[in-house]
Order: sequence, then structure tokens, then C-alpha cells
Amino acid sequence: MTKEVHFFRQACIIESMVESYSKHANHNMRRPVVKEDVLSFMRENQLQTTGFLKELEEFAHQENIPIIPRETVAYFRLLLQSLQPENILEIGTAIGFSALLMADNAPQASITTIDRNPEMIALARQNFAKYDVRKQIRLIEGEAMDQLSELQGEFDLVFMDSAKSKYIVFLPEVLKRLRLGGLVLIDDVFQGGDITLPLEAISRGQRAIYRGLHKLFDATLTNPDLTASLVPLGDGLLMLRKKRNQVRLPD
Repeated sequence: MTKEVHFFRQACIIESMVESYSKHANHNMRRPVVKEDVLSFMRENQLQTTGFLKELEEFAHQENIPIIPRETVAYFRLLLQSLQPENILEIGTAIGFSALLMADNAPQASITTIDRNPEMIALARQNFAKYDVRKQIRLIEGEAMDQLSELQGEFDLVFMDSAKSKYIVFLPEVLKRLRLGGLVLIDDVFQGGDITLPLEAISRGQRAIYRGLHKLFDATLTNPDLTASLVPLGDGLLMLRKKRNQVRLPD
């Protein structure tokens, strides 16, 4: 097989993968929750991605694959360079953009990332093989709940960017594996502002997400065992700091 034929076949496979993923993606997270002019200012005036991260960002935008936006990227850089976590857990790998961003800004960290989507897993493995030069990232395939129960050790930082309705389901297991004082970052919690609306105004196909996110807010925002903050970056970021070894969550 010639090199040209090989690349053509690979391109066809990738196109098929991303078309399927994009078709079933939740597009609420693409709706900005801050004023358009402020959003443009944040995205245009902060440090831009470069090198392979820029390539992955452009690929994701071209193929309609959701990744964290530029304003969240800038925040992650600052946070990771300041905290320098040693053990990071990510739930929701997609093409591997955020895992590689974290590796780039916390070069001493070991990163475990979990995903169940075979299309995204295949793309992420390709990207990790090419760009994870320090071999920091371990990709685990499977359902997050099944894999969380098997993980060993503690994590300093957890990034959750997966099925929005399942955040509240994953959270108890995540908190068990988070060290005291560690952080959980939960992405896309505003759903383009829909979380402020009454349930009757939400389309039936989005109500499981809506209910799951409100259960998440009820369990965390005023929980005395956590310090919580909602940050209006991207489609909303919920930050949680573990204050006590035993975190009590409502049933």
C-alpha cells in the first residue's frame, strides 16, 4: 500500500468518526452565557494556543467536536501552572485536547482519562501517541462508573467533561478519590442558560440533563463539606474544593 493510499484511508475513517460524534453532540454547550463582545475580547486577547494544541483546536472546530473554549484554556493554564498537581483524573477524553493541555502545563503530573466512545478513543490514542512526549497520559476505555470503582490512589485535580446528566452520579465516587483540599472542575453546567428556566420550558430531549444539573447544584453549591464556585467561562464551570475527608451528599 502506498503512503498516499494509507493517508486517504485514514482520512476517510476519521471523517466517518467525527461525523457520527458531531451528529449526536449536545449543542447547548455552544451557546455563550456572557455578552458576545466580552466573549470575543476574552477569546481574541488572551494567549492563543500554538503548535499541536492549535492543530487539535482547529480540527475540533472544523469537525464540530466540542472542546474547552479559549477562555477556559487560558484559565486552565493559570490554574495548572499555579497548582502543579501531581495526579489528575479526567472523565471525558474526546480527542484528547484537554488532557494534552493539562500535560503541557503540569509536566510532572500523571493524568488518567476515561472515555467510553470508541470513535473518540481512537482519535485520542492517535493524538497521545504523537503528542504525549513525556508519556504522562493513561487512557482507560469504558463506562466511567465501572472504571472509577477500580481506580487506585488519590487525585489532586479532577476534570469532568462528559455526559452532563451523569455528573451527579459520578460525583460521590470522584470525591472518594479526591485528596483533602483537592479540586473538581465540572464543565458545561449552564447549558446555554437553560438551567435558569423552568422545567416546562426545556425540550423533552434535554430534561434529563436539566434535572441532573439541578441535582448537582443542590448537592454542592451550599454543601458545608465543599467550597463551591460557579465560574462563567465557556458554558459554565463548577469548581469544588474538598474541605473534609467525608463529604456528605443528599440521597
